[in-house]
Amino acid sequence: MNGALRPGVQQLLFGWVNFALTAPAIYLWLGLPLVMRQQGWSGTEIGVFQLAGLPAVFKALLAIPVERWPLQRRSAVLPDPAFSPSSRVLAWQRWAWLTGGGFALCLLALAAVGEGAGKGTLFALALLAALLSTWADIPVQALAIGLLPPQARPLAGGIRAAATFAGAVVGGGLMLLVQQARGWTLPFLILAMGVLSTLVIVAVLGRGSAPLQQAMFSGAVVSRQAPWRVWRGFFQQPGAPAWTLLLIGQFPFVAAAWVFLKPLLLDHGLPAAQVALVAGVGGGALGAGASLAAGWVRRERLMAVAWRSAWANVLALGLLAAVLGFQLGVEARWGLLAGSAALALAMGLASSLAFALMMEFSRDACRAADYGLQAGLFALSRVLVPPVAGLLLDRFGDAAMLGTLAAFALCTVLGGRCLRRGEPTP
Repeated sequence: MNGALRPGVQQLLFGWVNFALTAPAIYLWLGLPLVMRQQGWSGTEIGVFQLAGLPAVFKALLAIPVERWPLQRRSAVLPDPAFSPSSRVLAWQRWAWLTGGGFALCLLALAAVGEGAGKGTLFALALLAALLSTWADIPVQALAIGLLPPQARPLAGGIRAAATFAGAVVGGGLMLLVQQARGWTLPFLILAMGVLSTLVIVAVLGRGSAPLQQAMFSGAVVSRQAPWRVWRGFFQQPGAPAWTLLLIGQFPFVAAAWVFLKPLLLDHGLPAAQVALVAGVGGGALGAGASLAAGWVRRERLMAVAWRSAWANVLALGLLAAVLGFQLGVEARWGLLAGSAALALAMGLASSLAFALMMEFSRDACRAADYGLQAGLFALSRVLVPPVAGLLLDRFGDAAMLGTLAAFALCTVLGGRCLRRGEPTP
């Protein structure tokens, strides 16, 4: 195939890749907590299990070899292939194949050990799976930022977030139904096949075109700099301080509530199959719809809309806290369902805008490094909040946990107002 794929085809292919990489992770972090609760795991144990996602925090470090090591021999014609535009495309392909293939093997290992494996074994395999899926995300997103034109980034963020929620429908809903009906192994086999399919798609997307190679050429200069200089340059961008606060404080609190939503619904009397349908399939569909709607926001309006979305997070968390604070259980499930729907919509808006703004703040000269830094900051707070939320749940109850998350989300909004005064956006 000569030349680049059509933008619409590129968007759809990247959407599938993000979906296939996300669905297994969502099954591990959001689907298995339901199974764990059925098996008697405490809220603290479920929260601690989320720490298996800790490798995502180190994306800034994992991006360094992706940016610098081409995974190929040096050539007499290209003495430094790591900095050749076409070689960097090929290197990102190879990194995606290496890490994506390893991720699929981890899923197959989880299928093999079975649900009778010890908690330590499950945690270790989940930790390795998180490392490889996190690593695979970096070259894939570097290709997306380089291949898609700037005006397509809001829609790309919407499609990526929608793919994440489609992954929630499959990983947090349908795979749970499969697990309940067919046992432990089959969901992991299905998800592993999806990951393997992405390796073929990356090969198609990575076929370098002249426009792509020309756009990537400027990366040669910055890729030679020390990593700390690259990171410092990121924070010196206009609007970066406020964006960093939004990045680490907007999404993690609603994400933590989403982690515990299925166990909470189970605790309040909904059967497991209904929880999978309501929170997994229904919530994922609502989140995907909100993500796609946010993808049509104009590029110059992204930051302003993102801060309004942060207010939506506060309201959704506050609504759920109020519903549970009034002891609404089996007799008043509509309140829980309304709160769950509000949380799904808030999640969809927040994630779509976050992904689009990550692209905006990834400089053309160092896409993998800037994306890795932002994704690492994003993951740091997302990984640290659930264990704290689990402790609050066990000690003070669900309403107190959600009220605390709402309070911290409100602090993010108020802190952002101070930073944004007089600060230009990108």
